Amino acid sequence: MSKVLYFNIADNLDYENKKLSEWGIDDVELIEIKDKDYKKSFGEYLRDTGADGVVVEYDQVTREVIEMCPNLKIVSLQSIGYNNIDVDAATEHKICVCNIPGFCAPEVALHTVAMTLDLARKITFYDRSVQNGEWEPLYGYTLHRLTGKVFGMVFFGTIPKLVAPMIKAIGMDVLVYAPTKTKEYLAEFGCKKAETLDELLEKSDFVSLHCPLIEGVTYHLMDDAAFDKMKPTAFLINTSRGSVVDEAALVRALKQKKIQAAAIDVIEDEMNETSDLFGLDNCILTPHAAFISEDSFYEGRERALKNLVDRLSAKRDGRPESIVNPEVLE
Repeated sequence: MSKVLYFNIADNLDYENKKLSEWGIDDVELIEIKDKDYKKSFGEYLRDTGADGVVVEYDQVTREVIEMCPNLKIVSLQSIGYNNIDVDAATEHKICVCNIPGFCAPEVALHTVAMTLDLARKITFYDRSVQNGEWEPLYGYTLHRLTGKVFGMVFFGTIPKLVAPMIKAIGMDVLVYAPTKTKEYLAEFGCKKAETLDELLEKSDFVSLHCPLIEGVTYHLMDDAAFDKMKPTAFLINTSRGSVVDEAALVRALKQKKIQAAAIDVIEDEMNETSDLFGLDNCILTPHAAFISEDSFYEGRERALKNLVDRLSAKRDGRPESIVNPEVLE
């Protein structure tokens, strides 16, 4: 019997156990532990349960944790990003790391467009003003028609492909910085290619981030130098990962009016739920909620469980569908 630890996961495991029954899987046991106070460390819980697999959302699966857990065979994420996992260490120890790419793409795409419209029409800013007893249609920055404006997207995966037609329907032109995509490929989606990030930053009226967090590549991609290249009338939208943006640099850019405003769904310190962005009058914040809907919630849970079952059950072939480090199966 393989054991799988669900640690501090939202809800209970009734849905997952029902799925196991429907799939005829009787050789995988799910263990649920909730301890928001961490009476023991995450690694100690994982070690002490003797888990063969683990489902995580935000906890860090570091090299230290991996080396504490000799039974571990798979780390399954209920997310697209996997920057909280030491993939190199996992690969060295023949541990599969599985994510669920695209599970919430429609939700994040719509959230991105909603943030765009909110910024363009000052919906949240007007609401704050009215709720504070002010009735001033000219409150805040100057509004402009969106027709012909440039919407810049950094990278072009599943989510941006859904964003592009909605943005174009609004009347904006879409510019994309995606080093691995050709201009011909982007043209198929009605988008133009920016050859450099600087070109995108200089030309865009909206800059929307859709890149994974990769150390040395996209970590603090948006820093002081990047904000200096943006138009003072431009907006930043981030629905990717908090640390793609140097948060201190963004705070400076907003306070110094280097850019007009920002809409942010992800912050750098989500474990402590704190940021210097809180309280800024030209920043809209949502609590890492872009992915949320009833549909994505259950799709994510089912796909994360399927990855585990595919790897651990004797009734499956041991090859999960969405594996970050497929070399461990060779």
